[in-house]
Amino acid sequence: MEVLKEWRVKLQLVRTKRGALLHRIEVTKDHYFLEQNPLKESRFGVAYRKIKAAFPEFYMFWEFKEGSYTGRLLTGAFLEKEEIEDFIDRVLKGEDEYKALPDLRDEPWT
Repeated sequence: MEVLKEWRVKLQLVRTKRGALLHRIEVTKDHYFLEQNPLKESRFGVAYRKIKAAFPEFYMFWEFKEGSYTGRLLTGAFLEKEEIEDFIDRVLKGEDEYKALPDLRDEPWT
């Protein structure tokens, strides 16, 4: 694998003004991603809390650039091999044609 570009990022644990502990990914001083607050009584706060109950290693991060919210969202999950299909099934809501394709987890990564 050839590295084409590299970023140095910081992963931080921050406390909000209201006391919530959230993760923050700092790309540069003026560009970062802040984790959705699961305690917030908002559409995405409640949704995040419910997803985290089912998948504790799922994360949602909102992007901020030059002091402004961009409206973009970074999501991801750290899953064990046994959890992957359940997660995909829930996201795809029963669309399971992907299951007919070969499982290439044992193939070399290139």
